[in-house]
Amino acid sequence: MLDLFDEPLPETGEDSVAVIEDLALRGEQGLNQMAHPRFFGWVLGGSAPVGVAADWLVSAWGQNAAFHGSSPTGAAIEEIAGRWLLDLLDLPRDAAVGFVTGGTVGNFTALAAARSAVLRRQGWDADADGLFGAPPVEVFIGKDAHTSVFAALGYLGMGRKRVHRVRTDQEGRMIAGDLARQMEDATGPSIVVAQAGQINTGAFDPFGDIVSIARAAGAWVHVDGAFGLWARAHRDYCSLTEGVETADSWSVDGHKWLQTPFDSGYAIVRDTAALQAAMKIDASYLPPQGQGERIPCFLVPELSRRARGIPTWAMIKSLGRMGVEALVARHCGIAQRIAERLAAADGVRVLNDVVLNQIIVSFGCLTVAAGDGKSATEAVITALRDKGEIFVSGGYWHGEWVMRISVICDATMPGDADVVASLILTAWAEVREAAIGQGR
Repeated sequence: MLDLFDEPLPETGEDSVAVIEDLALRGEQGLNQMAHPRFFGWVLGGSAPVGVAADWLVSAWGQNAAFHGSSPTGAAIEEIAGRWLLDLLDLPRDAAVGFVTGGTVGNFTALAAARSAVLRRQGWDADADGLFGAPPVEVFIGKDAHTSVFAALGYLGMGRKRVHRVRTDQEGRMIAGDLARQMEDATGPSIVVAQAGQINTGAFDPFGDIVSIARAAGAWVHVDGAFGLWARAHRDYCSLTEGVETADSWSVDGHKWLQTPFDSGYAIVRDTAALQAAMKIDASYLPPQGQGERIPCFLVPELSRRARGIPTWAMIKSLGRMGVEALVARHCGIAQRIAERLAAADGVRVLNDVVLNQIIVSFGCLTVAAGDGKSATEAVITALRDKGEIFVSGGYWHGEWVMRISVICDATMPGDADVVASLILTAWAEVREAAIGQGR
């Protein structure tokens, strides 16, 4: 693709329509079909048409939605969309909602508020005075936490490695007893990071126990809930998140289960003042805040920003509560059906308890190519990608290379479940037959 686009800087401009036609012709050759009903490689969502159309309006309107004064429409719609999100996710209705690019920046934003708040309790203003000389902030996090949390901790100066890693069970759930043991001597500022929806297994931490332990130590509890927090939108799955509403902050993505286009995420913080203290940006030339006005750039780390909340508003308006609930139910049902089919086959192991939309699978123990170290699982993944009918990815889970299947695109329907399972089982049969034919 780089070769396809490589050309000298144009000395003169070209016709606008010709530029766009050329861009489409060349660009489409390197696109991955991420909004396809059988794309299961990562937890991405489907960029539903309503959200895409709303996003076109955002670009066409050309608003800098940093202040109410600069874009009353952008600020007002974000205010309403934020209220709807809190209602859908059944989180504290007075929490602040910042519209960010995704889970990584959502974690960064909420943890910035957490860092400032726990240090302020110790008499230190990190927002004004920085971290040099500040009391050290202790961070307690599960061993199977998502990499975006570690990235956010690094950006915030708290360190990717300088954390207390809490033991987890076979599903990746934090073990509350180990958290309690590690926090016994925690007397300074501290933050506990819990997880709603482990990226491989879909598992949920025991939030009630975690919050109780953290509160006793005066710690802030943040929840990385990129896709798993949407379980709260369905009455049959919300029990998985019991106690999560008692945390202090949450991060969740819109471009996952809500199907908004990229980029879309939310940083939700119970203490609005703490969030504004960490994010606020001001200057004499910027619009003043009127009584009751929402100032979006006081809630996120951006001054120049698009009206990111508008596609969220459009998707919720389009789906309604029942539509979001139906999406969650459909995808979880599809995942369970795929897992049932795979688990019943010889040589196939489903390695997680499929409580949501995530499946991890291992295939046999064959060495497919002598000396290259590739497992049968990787061979099945490669075979499926080569055929191009579905897209799955691989990753390590507790030391074992696995196939990851994430069911979360709005275009994926119940009928796809058996088709997907059959394609995977056919690829496995071909891999196994080839290995047996080579004497392995």
